[in-house]
Amino acid sequence: MSVTVRFAPSPTGNIHIGNARTALFNWLFARKQGGRFILRFDDTDTARSTRAYADQIEADLRWLGIEPDHVERQSERVARYDEAAERLKAAGLLYACYETPDELERRRRIRLQRRLPPVYGREALRLTDEEKAEFEAEGRKPHWRFLLPNFTSDPMSPQRTEMVWDDTIRGSETVDLASLSDPVLVREDGSYLYTLPSVVDDIDMGVTHVIRGDDHITNTGAQIALFRALGATEPAFGHHNLLTTASGEGLSKRTGALSIRKLREDGIEAMSVASLATLIGTSEAVSAKPDMAALIADFDISSSSKSAAKFDPAELVVLNRALLRDMPFDAARERLAALGIEGPKAEPFWIAVRGNIELLNDARGWWTIVTRGPDAAAVLDPQDEAFVREAFDLLPPEPWDRETWKQWTDTVKQETGRKGKALFAPLRLALTGVPSGPELADLLPLLGREETLARRP
Repeated sequence: MSVTVRFAPSPTGNIHIGNARTALFNWLFARKQGGRFILRFDDTDTARSTRAYADQIEADLRWLGIEPDHVERQSERVARYDEAAERLKAAGLLYACYETPDELERRRRIRLQRRLPPVYGREALRLTDEEKAEFEAEGRKPHWRFLLPNFTSDPMSPQRTEMVWDDTIRGSETVDLASLSDPVLVREDGSYLYTLPSVVDDIDMGVTHVIRGDDHITNTGAQIALFRALGATEPAFGHHNLLTTASGEGLSKRTGALSIRKLREDGIEAMSVASLATLIGTSEAVSAKPDMAALIADFDISSSSKSAAKFDPAELVVLNRALLRDMPFDAARERLAALGIEGPKAEPFWIAVRGNIELLNDARGWWTIVTRGPDAAAVLDPQDEAFVREAFDLLPPEPWDRETWKQWTDTVKQETGRKGKALFAPLRLALTGVPSGPELADLLPLLGREETLARRP
């Protein structure tokens, strides 16, 4: 059986790194198994869903390296959900409820006061046709609940009913259907909540594995029951641990700070995001993978731990530096050219500076230093200024290569008696305007003798 997975975001905002984790788990699992990845937009909430957000989600996934095999939109499949709802109604498994939110909340509080679980008591099943007609006459519209199979003969007497599955990630999992309220599948306005469209789509699209966050574990019991009520065999389920902020708070689309779009705009590398989003909170060591092929090779879906994984954005910077340090020039060439870094010096320049930047865009500042000089002349104390002027008089003739720096500083050391920081720090400051940075052995040949002499204080 060919593996088919799906990622089903709601296009109501920009996806964040936690959403990307779910997308990556699905995509990597499918690719490792030679299967298919479906991008399916849960856009039945027409009031909040927008095509602009859907387009941004597709762009974010492409940037991460995820190319869907197929794209679906639930807003275009409402007729299929209507058919399924009618089947459930005809079978007596989808029933009309007329309670208002206030009435439901009052009943919930009463149950809690009586130390009973706050589940829906199925009062609507006792309504007569006359009572329903009265509610309709008042202008009430029903919402529709799915009758869970947690009873023997009388639905008003639910009993412990275990729904058990072998979770692809967590192992054996059990949900007691008697501990759940019958889920609402259809709102008062006739629109669908997530559950019914999701199950219908999984059936129609041949989804074999549902991989998602562990906040959905409780929902899984009811969804398995719905698959079976619609005459289908449920797919395999796998629930990975969630990412939280460093303080333990859940990630949210509303904050925007950790959205994939914002991370991209901030200059974080796609593989830094993909590596951290996939490997954090697993038994695998978090390291910067150079490309998706390497991430696929190391991916093990069962390595996810059961506890939440705390995400610190500073870790992205660490991975970013590691990626850039090892990034070959050919991989950076086009993006460097977009920054104005091109020509015969571009490759040796990149090799020189890549180990000293956190973001690729940082290279532009070093390019300016190399090609135009520091933003401002170095401020040296009188003794250091005199030393630097003397050192510049000792510059060797061209041609220059990586050995020129050592040749020059050895001569300066011999002539002036300076060594260590007292020798190197003033020269670096005069040449670059900053106290630290790439190896001057690599920068000096890029400057050349004429440009170096132009920086003599």
